[in-house]
Amino acid sequence: MQLTEAERHAIASQVTQSLEEDLSAADPTLDITAQLIPAHHVSQATIITREDMVACGTAWVDEVFRQVDADVAIEWCVTDGDKVQANTTLCRLSGNSRSLLTGERCALNFLQTLSATATQTAFYVSKLEGFSTRLLDTRKTIPGLRMAQKYAVRCGGGTNHRIGLFDAYLIKENHIAACGGIVAAVETARELNPGKPVEVEVESLAEFEQALNAGADIVMLDNFTIGDIETAVAQNKAAGSPLKLEVSGNITDEALQALGATGVDFISSGALTKHVTAIDLSMRIGQPRTN
Repeated sequence: MQLTEAERHAIASQVTQSLEEDLSAADPTLDITAQLIPAHHVSQATIITREDMVACGTAWVDEVFRQVDADVAIEWCVTDGDKVQANTTLCRLSGNSRSLLTGERCALNFLQTLSATATQTAFYVSKLEGFSTRLLDTRKTIPGLRMAQKYAVRCGGGTNHRIGLFDAYLIKENHIAACGGIVAAVETARELNPGKPVEVEVESLAEFEQALNAGADIVMLDNFTIGDIETAVAQNKAAGSPLKLEVSGNITDEALQALGATGVDFISSGALTKHVTAIDLSMRIGQPRTN
């Protein structure tokens, strides 16, 4: 899976911040527990998964050990996006024993969290097999890990929604009220940024019709019933399908197939990034030896 330039740029700062949580600002090499091991000892280690998963986060692990000790060597047995069975070795590491232990938790934190997002996404995507509907993420990400989790969603087979507040319009209830209505909001958006996609979130079929007539690009049907979603799809088709339709609001894995069957273009779910459970990983280190 290819990282975007923005994602590559984010990795170093995310890792730096994570390491700063573990290490002293006065002495960033000070890991008092690792100092129990003689400085000249070297070790080999493996990282394994204790459960089935979709791998994600290899570049973050690489960056952790690059910042801790660039001489640590990592041999990956998987690539991001791979479906991996429990008890599989993900990578092998070799280098200074202190360095391996200093970087262990930070590396595992990234790998377990991003693999969790990729795994959750892949599970949801599997529920939509056979439908043309694409699964989207949201901005409901772990603070500081927006770019990382967006990448993990793609590794799981999902599609990224807007990255932030700058790259696309998402006109919601409060925007509509402040602008004086859906039509006024859409017209102003077109005037201010003609090239940006304009999406409107609606909460009723009456609002959907307003967004349809206003010329939005995408309409998000928020917490619609299946029946109302089918009505909106039919109205959009009758108008020549000028809109892309997105469904959101309390999306569960049990509901995905029924939603996909309505013919909507997208389903967006915050659960991909905020309801994840970290993958159970373990780093096992071998007997240290003198370098």
